[in-house]
Amino acid sequence: MFAPTDAAATIAQGSETHAHARRLPTVPLGALRRLARHALHATRSDGEPFDADRLDKRDTALVAALEHDLGALSRAWLGLTVEGEEHIAGRPCVYVANHNGGIMGPDLFCTMHVLWQRLGAHTPLYAMAHDFAMAHVHPLGRMLQRIGGLRATPDNARRVLDSGASLLVYPGGDLDAYRHFERRNEVVFGQRTGFVKIARDAGVPIVPIVAQGAHRSAIILHEGEWIAQALGLTRWSRLRRFPIAVALPWGIAPGPWMPYLPLPFPIQLRILPALEVPPDSALTVVRDEVVARMQTAMDSLTEKAR
Repeated sequence: MFAPTDAAATIAQGSETHAHARRLPTVPLGALRRLARHALHATRSDGEPFDADRLDKRDTALVAALEHDLGALSRAWLGLTVEGEEHIAGRPCVYVANHNGGIMGPDLFCTMHVLWQRLGAHTPLYAMAHDFAMAHVHPLGRMLQRIGGLRATPDNARRVLDSGASLLVYPGGDLDAYRHFERRNEVVFGQRTGFVKIARDAGVPIVPIVAQGAHRSAIILHEGEWIAQALGLTRWSRLRRFPIAVALPWGIAPGPWMPYLPLPFPIQLRILPALEVPPDSALTVVRDEVVARMQTAMDSLTEKAR
């Protein structure tokens, strides 16, 4: 179904950016400076021991401050376009998105901007974040927590939905975020069904969000599954990939934690209609339906970008 594409040829020809060929990326320096200042301030300790599972640390004022500037950056540098905003729910739900480009994947910032803009900063929205970042890199964990990040555990997901808030999850995790460049237009969730169980048990719908174009922010040449196994990453960090990528400004960027400057390829977001999850639903059946709907949308957006 998914024919491999030669990465070098695609980069050279720019076949997926033809429709956007006349768009010149710009850097909104004022927005970038404010984002950096807010991010730095958010990493600072408030004097309390850091707890990666707390819901009450979400900072509405910070979310409101970031929303506008993330939007400016997403549209100026990444040419963000959005479809289906009417499907953003006014009730608690589980937003399910595909993940791209690893630690600096710009789809996360684009998605958060769109959700915050539509819902408003005061509407409680939380996002599951990798527990290595939340629990072991405390400055990063504090920053993520203040914009709604929580350690990705089933208990935390249930607590969010029980509180009446909505939840953003990336079920593919590192399998999706660090997939090879040739698979950039695939949705990769593997065998994971936890997001379906969470939605089913809480009685809330699933709202899929598809990001196309974001997996070109860095060129992943090797997923590094065997490297991750050799380093024991699964055992101590719950990661199954150690990618090797071409990324700015390093050239070659090894590993899952190397920050980089996302390349300014256009990003398209499409929010799909909500999918209800009946109490008797089979987890794998719902997962496959979600992935199929997202892949259909991804194929459509890819064709639109040609």
